[in-house]
Amino acid sequence: MPDRPSRPRRPSGGRPSGSPDGDDAITFDARRGGRRDGDDTARAIPIGRRERPARPAPTGGERSPGQRPPAAQTPPARRRAAAGARPNPRDEPRTRVMPTGTPPARPSGGGPRGGGPQRPTGGHGAGGGPHDRGAPSRPRRRRPGRRFVSVLLVLVVAWALGMFWAVSASWAEVGTVDASPDGDRPASEGRNVLLVGSDSRAGLTPEEREELGTGSDTGGARTDSILVLHTGSGPSTLLSIPRDSYVEIPGHGMNKINASFSIGGAELLTETIEHNTGLEMDGYMEIGFGGFAGVVDAVGGVEICVENAMDDEKAHINLEPGCQVLDGKTALGYVRARYSDPQGDLGRAQRQREFLGALSDKMISPANLLLPWRVHSLGTSTAGALTVGEDDSMISTAMALWAFRGISSGDGNSMVVPTSGTSVPTPVGSVVVWDETRSEQLFADLRADEPLSVTPDDG
Repeated sequence: MPDRPSRPRRPSGGRPSGSPDGDDAITFDARRGGRRDGDDTARAIPIGRRERPARPAPTGGERSPGQRPPAAQTPPARRRAAAGARPNPRDEPRTRVMPTGTPPARPSGGGPRGGGPQRPTGGHGAGGGPHDRGAPSRPRRRRPGRRFVSVLLVLVVAWALGMFWAVSASWAEVGTVDASPDGDRPASEGRNVLLVGSDSRAGLTPEEREELGTGSDTGGARTDSILVLHTGSGPSTLLSIPRDSYVEIPGHGMNKINASFSIGGAELLTETIEHNTGLEMDGYMEIGFGGFAGVVDAVGGVEICVENAMDDEKAHINLEPGCQVLDGKTALGYVRARYSDPQGDLGRAQRQREFLGALSDKMISPANLLLPWRVHSLGTSTAGALTVGEDDSMISTAMALWAFRGISSGDGNSMVVPTSGTSVPTPVGSVVVWDETRSEQLFADLRADEPLSVTPDDG
């Protein structure tokens, strides 16, 4: 084989022409192509650069072109170990051990090649990406306050929807009637609602009439109670009008006021009251015998304090003095009885106002208003027995019930029209006559929505 041209020698430790700079240098012998010197040292590859794999030595002791000497292929640690020398710690690979879960720190000046600022490593909270699995994830902070608010909001929305369903379903069962008279009507301040308790037996079976003691159907409806609720800028006033009041019925002359209801129903009764009081009726509510008893039973009875013993066969009651809970049947007899009351019709009017206030207070109690199913049960029982004017709304009716409740609690006036006689004989029978001076003064105060100059005791 022809001899290989020898290369010019260079000083020990030098680099061949065109070799990489310090960081990119690879390990090589001090002499190439000449005699191998076992004492020559090799230069270590800096950290971060990939070491070129050593090529196997050719057989027969010959080196192929470009073959590095064996000294360059053997790491210094192995050569020292083979020679029996103590290992040099500096010959070991420089491996940096990092704590588990701690990301390696990068130079603040940039990347490996001195580039621009690098993105910080770490979890998602420190700007790391989804591949930074070495960084520990910070535990999410629990916020019990936010969860409580969310649950509370859901409950409030569910309660509101339930209440809307209960009220809407109940109001759909309420009957309506035309109670607005035609023609000119008086003008007055505030709002006046006419409340009528009729003796209608409509919807009652013969057995129910016997149980409630209402008697047989007389072929027409009459009013057992007539009340006017006035609300305005001052305290509310609940005014009873005795059903035997002797007044002028428009187009029908002088008669008992309840005769107007028998003749022309709600419309003529409203017109008669407006004609004799000068108060414009803005709302109308009517409830019959059976409906009244059903409402009382629906609320679980009403507690009433009876002042005197009441034994009335016509009203089908026998009550002892003292506070007691009345069911529907007993309550109906309590508000209808007049023969067992020393004050007759005036005493009955007073008991009606008292019971109506207590009933309204029980109906609007928190126990009934806060539970949608209770509102639905009570509302359907009341709505089936209640009739309102065609122009009345659900809100105005609810406001009237709230005013009744306030009056029963002492926040308002409860009185009867001042009278001058309770058993005055007339062609239509024994009647109640109003006191002209005091009654007119009372009506004037209500028309102007001013404080009453006639006290309830005067009535």
